[in-house]
Amino acid sequence: VTNQWVNSYTRLAVGHEAPQHVGWTRHGRSGLVRVPSRRPGRESATRIELRSPDPACNPYLTFAIVLAAGLRGIERGYELGPESVDCSSSECVAMPEDLREATDLFESSELAHETFGERLCEWYVRNKREEWAAYRTTVSAFERRRYLGLL
Repeated sequence: VTNQWVNSYTRLAVGHEAPQHVGWTRHGRSGLVRVPSRRPGRESATRIELRSPDPACNPYLTFAIVLAAGLRGIERGYELGPESVDCSSSECVAMPEDLREATDLFESSELAHETFGERLCEWYVRNKREEWAAYRTTVSAFERRRYLGLL
């Protein structure tokens, strides 16, 4: 939901400002959630940053799923895991690499189905699978420039 277009995943690639791993951090740039250092004398001013949403995302769907996730964590008493200091290890869960992978995760998400309902989830998955299929069958300008001369 936060990255709903094929090109949304280009910015999630290594080397860009967007996160590459699921986790939280205070200082790093690879974490999905960043909790900047507290301001001295203003500890209650702490904030969090969700770093994954694409600027083109649907803000209504994004806020709905983020709020639902937060409420679920409170209701079920989820404990915050350790800070993701170094995500070069296999312990860190990577963000989806493309729209197909993200759509599969969305389709299997209990939270998404509870938040949006079956009808919207089915429509969303069908729409994203059609978009992915169209993308996979299109020869891009990049491919024509890079490979046509080699043939």
